[in-house]
Amino acid sequence: MYTHTIKKLPKNTIEINLSIPWNDIQDEYKKAFAVIQKDTSIEGFRKGKAPKDIAEKHINKEDVYQKLLQTYVPTLYSEIVKKEGLKPIISPRLELKSAAENKNWELIIRVAEIPTITLGKYVEAVKAAKKEVAKSSIWVPGKDKEVSKEDLEKQNQAEFQAVLAATLAATTVEVSDLIVEDELNQRLSRMVDDVQKIGLTMEKYLESKKISKDDFKNQIKQEIIETYKMEFVLQKIADEQKIQVEKEELEKIVSSVKDPKERDAIVKNMYYYASLLRKQKTLDYLSSL
Repeated sequence: MYTHTIKKLPKNTIEINLSIPWNDIQDEYKKAFAVIQKDTSIEGFRKGKAPKDIAEKHINKEDVYQKLLQTYVPTLYSEIVKKEGLKPIISPRLELKSAAENKNWELIIRVAEIPTITLGKYVEAVKAAKKEVAKSSIWVPGKDKEVSKEDLEKQNQAEFQAVLAATLAATTVEVSDLIVEDELNQRLSRMVDDVQKIGLTMEKYLESKKISKDDFKNQIKQEIIETYKMEFVLQKIADEQKIQVEKEELEKIVSSVKDPKERDAIVKNMYYYASLLRKQKTLDYLSSL
């Protein structure tokens, strides 16, 4: 039977130290081998029908161990999450500390939970920020200058940004490094693909922007941190203010779409649209303060 310990790291990051007895590894190895054997074609035999002793000569041990990790470890992880009452919000990060034959396997699994959020006096901060924006308003009521649509849009945008900045400044939230690293890797991967599509290397692209690789990564990393902070804070405010999305509101969105395929797509992703609508309602609440 496996054993595990839980270690709480900063920023609501959890570290699970997992020890799996070699006997269990052997049992799971047999299961993983059988799965691979069924999909293995060997000359002289129908697919998956070669005897075990012959199949062993054609199947790489490393492939079997990899299959074992893909199937068995997630099962153990799920059991631990349930037993410990963990609430991970990202996929686990797995590290093989020791995986030698005839010895117990030692693994480290790291995962992030929703960060602890202290909202502080965000209501007062937002109201003060809106007053400051009003003081530097492009258009002041009572004066002869007529406000243009463009000026009004700039004014509204300035107020909106001030509201967001004030909300964040009044709150305390630390985003797990695991969340930031995962998002950073995804963004950089997409960036490399996009740059290659226009016939450039990443080095040439950064050179054209006159920015170093480290500065570029730090810039994106900071954007990610601020984005996630805002997301978590908005969720917390929505919870505290009991901001909900009613069934009728979602039905209205669906009925407004004429294309049947688009309507079906919305229905299948209703949770996503509900979360977007709840976020917008929270932003509207902040703007109304």
